[in-house]
Amino acid sequence: MLADILAAATPSVVPAAVALIAVDGEIADAAAAGELVRYTDSQGTLAPARPPARRDSVFDLASVSKIFTTAVILSLAAEGRLDLDAPAATWLPDHYGHRTHITPRHLLTHTAGLQPTHRVDDVPPDDRLDTILATPITSPVGGPYLYTDVGMITAGRIAEIAGDAPLDALVRDRVTTPLGLADTRYRPIGAPGDQADLARIAKTECHRALGEVHDETAHSLGGVAGHAGLFSTADDLLRFGEALRLGTLPLTGEMTREHPVQDAPFRHGLGVRIGDPGIVGPLTDAYGHSGFTGTSLIVDPAHRLTVVLLTNAVHPLRGRPGIRDLRNAVAAEARQIGSRP
Repeated sequence: MLADILAAATPSVVPAAVALIAVDGEIADAAAAGELVRYTDSQGTLAPARPPARRDSVFDLASVSKIFTTAVILSLAAEGRLDLDAPAATWLPDHYGHRTHITPRHLLTHTAGLQPTHRVDDVPPDDRLDTILATPITSPVGGPYLYTDVGMITAGRIAEIAGDAPLDALVRDRVTTPLGLADTRYRPIGAPGDQADLARIAKTECHRALGEVHDETAHSLGGVAGHAGLFSTADDLLRFGEALRLGTLPLTGEMTREHPVQDAPFRHGLGVRIGDPGIVGPLTDAYGHSGFTGTSLIVDPAHRLTVVLLTNAVHPLRGRPGIRDLRNAVAAEARQIGSRP
């Protein structure tokens, strides 16, 4: 049972965890374990108040945000406002006018030849996005596969230009509001009255405040970026996964079909990984994504499964061992549940 799996992993692997397994959209198992804020410092000093994780707890999704960015881009493509195979220079002439062979499809499959990260902490705030967009190509365009946050930040900026709105507004208007994802947003305590939600938010590393994005580059960009920054609950993320499974979002089939990507450690769709051994366990044809904070979403249409795992594995420090085993244990439990008559 999920409860046993999560109990065995807290607090040794993760301080807090919430997991959901759905079959045909119906919750088959759900569990929450651990404490949302367990430590006060990087040395592991226990906090005097340690709120328990609940099913409605809010976690930093980290790179699971990439699927939402992809959903926005595909909605724009479905409306003819964006062509996946047009040059990125169409929207970014100042930064990509000299590299017209790069397309949004390259960005979404991590084959644009862009380096994995580009830290801009020491760059003046007004220049940070331009600095990232000017990141040079360091590998061949078209492959081999090179996982890059820079590419997804660039894709997010293209979406803003094509959609004529900030990325957070595009995600809200095109994904979270239509799907009824009330707890999914960037900067979860950024609006008046949101302080009441602090008690639901899982802490990440100790140098970050509650509700402050963990990822350094997303933080430098103000908390909204194409590669990271979204916060959500397990039920919201499950509902999003179900929309992918059922194909109710625009061009979902294009997102989830296998694209030829050289030397990737798994098969690749647009913005999603297919059969990623780090998260799918025995669900070898499942697609989805993981996040650095210890989150993951996987969808397996063949077994009618949607599986969510939210954790704060980086609290109080990154590099805690065991998160891969936890993800695969949850996936294995889902496979067992999905096999029942």
